[in-house]
Amino acid sequence: MKIKSTIILLGAILLSACHHNDKMGAAVYKEGTFGYDLNFLQKRDSVIVLQSGDGSAKVIVSPKYQGKVFTSTGDGDTGKSFGWINYKAFDAKTDPHMNAYGGEDRLWLGPEGSKFALFFKPGTKMAFPDWHTPAAFDRENWTLVSKDEHQVTLSKDMDLQNYAGTGLKLKVERNIHLFNRNDVQKALDVQPDSAVKVIGIKTENSITNTGSNAWTPQTGAPCLWNLDMFRPSASVVIVIPYRKDVAGKVATTDYFGQIPTNRVKYDKWPLYFKADGKSRGKLGMPAARTKGLAGSYDAANNVLTIIQFDVNADGTYLNQEWRTDRDPLVGDAVNAYNDGPLADGTQMGPFYELESVSPGAFLKPGEKLSHQHSIFHFTGSKAGLNEIALKTLGVSLKDIQSAF
Repeated sequence: MKIKSTIILLGAILLSACHHNDKMGAAVYKEGTFGYDLNFLQKRDSVIVLQSGDGSAKVIVSPKYQGKVFTSTGDGDTGKSFGWINYKAFDAKTDPHMNAYGGEDRLWLGPEGSKFALFFKPGTKMAFPDWHTPAAFDRENWTLVSKDEHQVTLSKDMDLQNYAGTGLKLKVERNIHLFNRNDVQKALDVQPDSAVKVIGIKTENSITNTGSNAWTPQTGAPCLWNLDMFRPSASVVIVIPYRKDVAGKVATTDYFGQIPTNRVKYDKWPLYFKADGKSRGKLGMPAARTKGLAGSYDAANNVLTIIQFDVNADGTYLNQEWRTDRDPLVGDAVNAYNDGPLADGTQMGPFYELESVSPGAFLKPGEKLSHQHSIFHFTGSKAGLNEIALKTLGVSLKDIQSAF
């Protein structure tokens, strides 16, 4: 009897561990872990997993789902999954407006709004009923060009029309590369100590004009747009450093109505934005102001996230607002979004986003524009994370936590 009791006890311990095996022999993980998301996605797609030599840093990429980086971890299959995935969207009917599968980094093309919008057909109203994400980067498969353990390259040919009626024939290419620890150190000029776990992802994105006409300020032009969706908590604060020596506004904070002052602050450097997934709001910062870097700190889960991206202070960035009465050639280079309930009480998330865009691709036939966007996550020693926050964002974890 004693032996039988011991066997039963061992079985209970194994089942209560962070993962176990199901009837088919596949490992089962807790929701919120990388392994859970990998299992979920593998049932719907033959996803590609990039990983470090020791298997601690991992990234899920999907050609079927528009070349998305769905999620990553710095701590193996049982580690925290950093990307937000909208599980219910995969088995739902196709949504005519947007199929929000989620993803730690998805590539869209802009502008969303303005008189050169890609999300509204010519002559329609710039309101939600007429807002449609082009199928090429919303729900169509992308082509896998090449892959190995550390990187994958994908492409998509597109034929779009903007709000001005201009036809845009183009090719988008995307290389997603998993950084090693030395790459992260070089990219951010930081030296994470051994008590800090690290994951770094670099995306190199390009757009080529494959048509026969040039894209000009008169015809309109697209831009490359990286959007990173992350899991919120009550304590997430977005941080966007900015140049103080530049004239003009620091930020646009009324994309979807004015963000309340108890949720955004930038009167003193840097900009802080509360990202708890409980109040919908979007902001942006012009190219002349941004330093090509932004981030967030989740005190509840002790996760420091940094994004780094190309920025051209003299480039022409496109207006993306749902209106045609503003200059379409004046827009932001970096954006942040906090999800929240809509007027009817429904909510897609919760999640929050860090985003970057390229300048407008005013290209002649055959010309190409590229945009690099990288994502880094750090977990572990708070002292180690604090050093990285000071070096990259210019403020301490304590500063970030006390912002609101």
